[in-house]
Amino acid sequence: MERFEGTCETREEGLSRCVTLSNGVEMPWLGLGVFEVDDNDLTETIVRQAIERGYRSIDTAALYGNERGVGAAIRTCGLPREQVFVTSKVWNTEMRSDRVEQAFEESMKRLGLDYVDLFLLHWPIEGKIVASWTALERFYREGRIRAIGVSNFLPRHLEEIETNCDEMPVVNQIEYHPYLQSLDLKRYCEERSIRVEAWSPFMHGGGILRDPTLSEIAESYQKSVAQVIVRWILQTGVATIPKTQTASRMVENSDVFDFELSDSDMRRIADLERGMRWGGDPNNFDF
Repeated sequence: MERFEGTCETREEGLSRCVTLSNGVEMPWLGLGVFEVDDNDLTETIVRQAIERGYRSIDTAALYGNERGVGAAIRTCGLPREQVFVTSKVWNTEMRSDRVEQAFEESMKRLGLDYVDLFLLHWPIEGKIVASWTALERFYREGRIRAIGVSNFLPRHLEEIETNCDEMPVVNQIEYHPYLQSLDLKRYCEERSIRVEAWSPFMHGGGILRDPTLSEIAESYQKSVAQVIVRWILQTGVATIPKTQTASRMVENSDVFDFELSDSDMRRIADLERGMRWGGDPNNFDF
């Protein structure tokens, strides 16, 4: 599995760095998530600000209700379409009602784009995984999706795809941070060349940002705890999409390319594992 190698560079240069997915598509290591920004005009403003500050990866979903804003920003940002990596996802209700193909068409209409770079199944819906994934495979073969993946999938869900479908996911987007490292799942994905991408790296702004160990490490590098978390995630070989609506936080979250955590600090952070989730558990959710 390709690793993030530490080098000193500017924030803008770092934001353009990509990992090559197993199908050859390049995806930025660090992007912007727009979860909980449910106003399309505000979303457009935030995404444009992010692009102006060097971000080249934007993560949205049908559930977020802001695909129109994301698409408008991409179309009017002044950059060629191929320079911005756009991710969206199909929601659970569409999978349950066998509307994945229609849901994809509706997402594309809201985005107003000719193609999407990465499209994900948002959660593993029992009994619907194979049919839903097969729909994505068709759009992938047609070139309307450059890469297909999943979110919140565990090994047993991925095995269902591996056994019954033609293509394996190239990305598995999961909740991942120092308090929830999912080492067995991460190893499973790495063995199959599935890139892990972290959502909620700060646990929705929870107590992890006040963790004393992380605070001590951050002080030693003259960085914030959020920056240390992002840097740790990247050095573990995981991509990430921290969300924010604030321009200053966009800059802070991306200012992580001018330092490298030592092996001892990486181990100290690894020792913070608690199996603690902020979001839903793929083994037990009802939404």
